[in-house]
Amino acid sequence: MRCIERIRTRGLTAQTIRSFQKLMYQHYLEHQRPMPWRKTRNTYHILLSEVMLQQTQVERVLVKYREFIRAFPNFSRLAKAPLAEVLRVWQGMGYNRRAINLKKLAELIVHEYQGKLPLVPEELIKLPGIGKYSASAIYTFATNKPACFIETNIRRVYIHFFFGDREGIRDEEIMPLVEKTMDRAKPREWYYALMDYGVQLKKEVENPNRRSAHYAKQSKFEGSDRQVRGMILKTLLHSSGITKSSLGKKMARVPENFDQIVDGLIAEGFLKKTGSKLSIP
Repeated sequence: MRCIERIRTRGLTAQTIRSFQKLMYQHYLEHQRPMPWRKTRNTYHILLSEVMLQQTQVERVLVKYREFIRAFPNFSRLAKAPLAEVLRVWQGMGYNRRAINLKKLAELIVHEYQGKLPLVPEELIKLPGIGKYSASAIYTFATNKPACFIETNIRRVYIHFFFGDREGIRDEEIMPLVEKTMDRAKPREWYYALMDYGVQLKKEVENPNRRSAHYAKQSKFEGSDRQVRGMILKTLLHSSGITKSSLGKKMARVPENFDQIVDGLIAEGFLKKTGSKLSIP
């Protein structure tokens, strides 16, 4: 990555913006990361990639993205698939709630949107599992029209270049800079360039995101309720239709709040209980 001075400015000038854009694009031209979802205009594929990339490393998504599309090539096939089949393909991605949200989303698209993804941020954000960032990102990547959004790599770039050594920087301070420096003629490519620069930046300097007011160290996975939930689902994918007692015996570790975790999975729609038997719908 080219070494340059941080941009320190009280106000953005046209020259500052041009210099910033030039630096991002130079790096992108030389070091862009090849990803299949960047080469498609298929809205289902773009949405799928954005959901998968939530809290999951790109390397893992690259494998699962192709596998998921082979199993469920469109919204209609995903909507019709049993949840157990969707979760089986999703295994290894973590955060299984995303899988159930994807299935619910597909059902809504098929039954309420005539099979077509609504490409308006205000409509996208109403869909299960789609937040403000995802709605804007899907809109921009699918239409190549500008919308302002921040994710971890973008945040890293702006904190590094525009905020010196300040601490406690809020996204509300970054968003005006994102809007003013955006390449509105090529927003899709612009955001790809920002993200790729942010990935490289993390390797070159101490992570600027630690100075964000929104920074929070990820909680430990080992021994967490999230790990237990994943173990329960994995067990039932292979041994569906068993009692809670039998389920516990098949697991390597049964925490004290095991019953509450199982009840929570039932309430969220991951599991169904028929008599005393548990299974995945």
